[in-house]
Amino acid sequence: MDGSLEGNSTQTAGKRAILIAGPTASGKSALALELAKQRNGVIVNADSMQLYEDLRLVSARPSIEEEQQVPHRLYGILPASTAFSTGAWLRLAIEEIQSVWEDGRLPILVGGTGLYFKGLTEGFAEMPDIPSEIREEARRLADEGGVATLKSALADAGDREAAEALADPQRLARALEVILATGKPLGFWQKEQQSDPFLRPGQCESIVLAPPRPWLHERIERRARLMVSEEGCEEIRALLAKGLPEKLPAMRAIGVAEIGAFLAGESDFENTVNRLTVATRQYAKRQETWFRNQMAGWQRFDPSAETPFH
Repeated sequence: MDGSLEGNSTQTAGKRAILIAGPTASGKSALALELAKQRNGVIVNADSMQLYEDLRLVSARPSIEEEQQVPHRLYGILPASTAFSTGAWLRLAIEEIQSVWEDGRLPILVGGTGLYFKGLTEGFAEMPDIPSEIREEARRLADEGGVATLKSALADAGDREAAEALADPQRLARALEVILATGKPLGFWQKEQQSDPFLRPGQCESIVLAPPRPWLHERIERRARLMVSEEGCEEIRALLAKGLPEKLPAMRAIGVAEIGAFLAGESDFENTVNRLTVATRQYAKRQETWFRNQMAGWQRFDPSAETPFH
């Protein structure tokens, strides 16, 4: 099966898909499950942390019981020792979508990783590999100096366009990584390597969950308490026992450091719940900002109300 990133009109013409994005703890998986039952759907994961087999509870992957109700694809497929790129996910996702269509079913992509959806629907620029020492230096600048330091470093390195246009520290750090590693600015790679969209707007029912903040915050706190349950602690204990480098994506997931400190006796239960709640709220806010800015044309849906998608 073709795993390229190029859209093919003969492969996708007349084919439909549902895309469900939203902040963490907003009920994406529940909505996807309901729609999959109604519409002969197959759920395809579009969340970077739910790819990891080691993080079922901490990443809020669908339960085994939920996965048995309808087919779920690309969940728990990677060991925590793997670093996975957006381009790698796109290749797997395209294969899965094509497979679902071939079976006469409806692909329902669900997750909180906005770049995955953006790559599917707008095309994706395949970036060069970045040496680990350069990536670590960019992250250090982001952590210690923030936006102003990153903008200055980026301009000094020769990418004034990105320094002036970008304001998000993660995107600034990424632009800095690229020019330091390749000598060419981010805009060069975005123009030279851009693939065609695989899914076109007319093919997709594109939904962003936009819950009321008090409703979302209550769910986030409930999830935090579940993460510090016996099952959640055992999951993190098993992950930490592998002795993996802290720079790996799975090791940077919300919950790993916080529950690790709890297991080491450095934090009590309520303090750990509070730390998890604050970190998750901050992450959800960043997601909401990204979806609002990058997915302005998507249908907004309040998951605290009755679903209108029957």
